[in-house]
Amino acid sequence: MAQTPSPILSFFLVLALLLSFTSVSNSIRDHQHNSYQIFDVSAVIQKTHQVFTQTPQAQQEEEARPTITATAQHNSSVLSFSLHPRASVKKPQHKDYSSLTRARIARDSAQVNSLNSKLEFALSGYTQADLKPVPTAVQPEDLETPLTSGVSQGSGEYFARMGVGRPGRSYYMVIDTGSDLSWLQCQPCADCYQQTDPMFDPSSSSTYRTVSCSAQECSQLQISGCSDGKCIYQINYGDGSYTMGDLATDTVSFGNSGSVTDVPIGCGHDNVGLFVGAAGLVGLARAPLSLPGRLRATSFSYCLVNRDSSSSSTLDFNSAPPGDSVFASMVRNPKLDLFYYLDMVGINVGGETLSIPASVFQVDGNGRGGVIVDSGTAVTRLNTQAYNALRDAFKKYASDLPSSSGFSLFDTCYDFSSVGGSVRVPTVSFLFASGKRLLLKPSNYLVPVDGRGKFCLAFAPTSSLSIIGNVQQQGTRVSFDLANRQFGFSPNKC
Repeated sequence: MAQTPSPILSFFLVLALLLSFTSVSNSIRDHQHNSYQIFDVSAVIQKTHQVFTQTPQAQQEEEARPTITATAQHNSSVLSFSLHPRASVKKPQHKDYSSLTRARIARDSAQVNSLNSKLEFALSGYTQADLKPVPTAVQPEDLETPLTSGVSQGSGEYFARMGVGRPGRSYYMVIDTGSDLSWLQCQPCADCYQQTDPMFDPSSSSTYRTVSCSAQECSQLQISGCSDGKCIYQINYGDGSYTMGDLATDTVSFGNSGSVTDVPIGCGHDNVGLFVGAAGLVGLARAPLSLPGRLRATSFSYCLVNRDSSSSSTLDFNSAPPGDSVFASMVRNPKLDLFYYLDMVGINVGGETLSIPASVFQVDGNGRGGVIVDSGTAVTRLNTQAYNALRDAFKKYASDLPSSSGFSLFDTCYDFSSVGGSVRVPTVSFLFASGKRLLLKPSNYLVPVDGRGKFCLAFAPTSSLSIIGNVQQQGTRVSFDLANRQFGFSPNKC
């Protein structure tokens, strides 16, 4: 005959059941909390309309007048450029937001091609001695559509306001973590594109010096030549764009935060391609000729505002990462020490860690694969296996959202035109080897492709190099801690 539990035992059984139920309830609530976020659709759509009406930054500003003088040997001072989205500098010349998006995607594809070209060159076995400048490398008529459509707007979505020369004159320059040498268009110009600022005249700078063919800087160029004792540089991009001219050194000024002398810079007299609007490019890659390399910077960081915004932020050197940063290690590709590789190991969607082998995100023995952080690429490219897993999981958790047809390289889109305000969307997080995770905001992975409410999942597949693009970086202070070989990601630090 079964015995009736004692009152005390019954009490503890009930208590255990209550605690278990509470734990399960909390677990469900935590999962629900970590699975979805609220996305303010109407605010984003409003920005797509404002991009055509906002007043661009002044096309000419006063000369930079640094209040302190820094040197490349002493890098304790924090140096800072102002940083602007392209739309705030040069008003888009498109009939609607859909055509603007297509132009941005065309520029983005060109950037990805350029990065992959650099990687393939490094893996090809060629040496610098095999390459010499070719004045007629690419002719303007060789730039066919869709590249021609991009020529009217230019490459790069974010411009640093950088001072060059002494006295300093400020120029809008594309920032690019995938390039080493900084360069700008120079007078006299044999072939130049349209830029926002007046063209740089080297004769107006008292600190401008051409570099000799025997100088160390000349030997550090990927493609170099010699003319009348002067070092000639040439940089080719994967889309057919190129710049060629004299390798020189000059003073670079950082607004009112300081200046640095003898910075290597390309003085381009022959420039063709997708750079319209910008005066040139700021190279931020891991290389001796890059700006961080020449400054011997211990770190640099930037925060990219929404590309449709009229606001700005900063590109800082030698500043400490914010204390609330999510840190992840930098890893190196033994075949190419130019890009900034990230120790990403996984992706979480809707609270679910996807079944993707960590090896999918790693550099293989041949130097291929891996994940880099790049300021010049917009849309994040993921290894096809990782992309398919992310897309399928997102569709599963977003099954209640109104789907729409694809758009250009995007195959997963939604129609939010009937949404009056906000909508609930699945979360997306990047996972790092340290066990830390970076939770993305909805605007970092759902982007408008027209002005009426069509949004697409801002990822694309790739069979080669995976790239964390600037759409996923917007609104986050991204720190490149070179001294400690780690990244720091701190949301809302623009």
